[in-house]
Amino acid sequence: MPRSDTDDTAPGAVRHAALIYNPIKVDADALRALVTEHAAEAGWGEPRFYETTVEDLGDGVTREALDAGAEAVLVAGGDGTVRAVSEAMVDSPVPLTILPSGTGNLLARNLHLPLDDVAIMVAATFAGDVHGIDVGFAEFTRPDGEREERAFVVMGGMGLDAAMIANTSGDLKKKVGWVAYVDGAARSLVKAKPFTLMYQVEGHRMHRANVQSVLFANCGSLPAGLELIPEASVADGDLDIVIFQPKTAFGWLAVWRRVAWDNSVLRRFRAGRSILRLRTKDNSVRYAKGPAVQVATGEPQPVQLDGDEFGEATAVNVRLAPRALQLAVPSGHTSPNL
Repeated sequence: MPRSDTDDTAPGAVRHAALIYNPIKVDADALRALVTEHAAEAGWGEPRFYETTVEDLGDGVTREALDAGAEAVLVAGGDGTVRAVSEAMVDSPVPLTILPSGTGNLLARNLHLPLDDVAIMVAATFAGDVHGIDVGFAEFTRPDGEREERAFVVMGGMGLDAAMIANTSGDLKKKVGWVAYVDGAARSLVKAKPFTLMYQVEGHRMHRANVQSVLFANCGSLPAGLELIPEASVADGDLDIVIFQPKTAFGWLAVWRRVAWDNSVLRRFRAGRSILRLRTKDNSVRYAKGPAVQVATGEPQPVQLDGDEFGEATAVNVRLAPRALQLAVPSGHTSPNL
């Protein structure tokens, strides 16, 4: 929806924006100057700047910025920084602007936001449109019984996908970007073993399966144009659940064909969709959809949210908060995922 022209601030008050950034991922001086320039052009006051740290990935400083009266928040960093800042802004009326930075930029990619022109996104903070998007929440049950709930905006998972992230070299990721995950995947596949999973999507019966990984997603696109979940939307009020359960090496080939060929290529064309309707389906990849899902396993498994490790869990309860995050985008920007 278009940004409102009304100003509810007190008479004489000067509006200000807050920039939350990961100093490792951005040119801090250039970015601060750019935000200051656009704020001045829009008639706003001097923006305030907050750096993330190892101890505060972005959620703490974001709450600090909101408490200080920020009327717009910009975030510049990797997927983990965007996740942390988004978590702190759930249910806030203040809009968030994503300034693509770092390796993945998965939320920005899924919304088809410009990745190579930061100025366009900075301008959207002050003169763009605002859309509400869904936010996922995953409550982990740890092996010792303790529980912890954290938010995500792209996708989370349990099993092989989380192990792959844990096995990805941080140094290699800095050098070659998302391609480093290929190395992490190779390391993880060597030791990959299926585990027994019980899962129940809200409104459906419980299932039991031997799986390699379960994903609960708010978005469906991955780097390199891969479509994991072609129908996923960040504004439909539903989670998309993906179960990977290949039984053999040929099963993994079926998984790759499903994601890299069927979803990412054939579905784009009418003839390709006709081929898919005729093809015999396999169970190497299973999809489900709903507002919440509960998963549990007998043995602790690694878990991840938006590409960050979150330790191990024996169960995960996942729910969706519909349109709980207000996102600023360039004026007139459209995306099928919105």
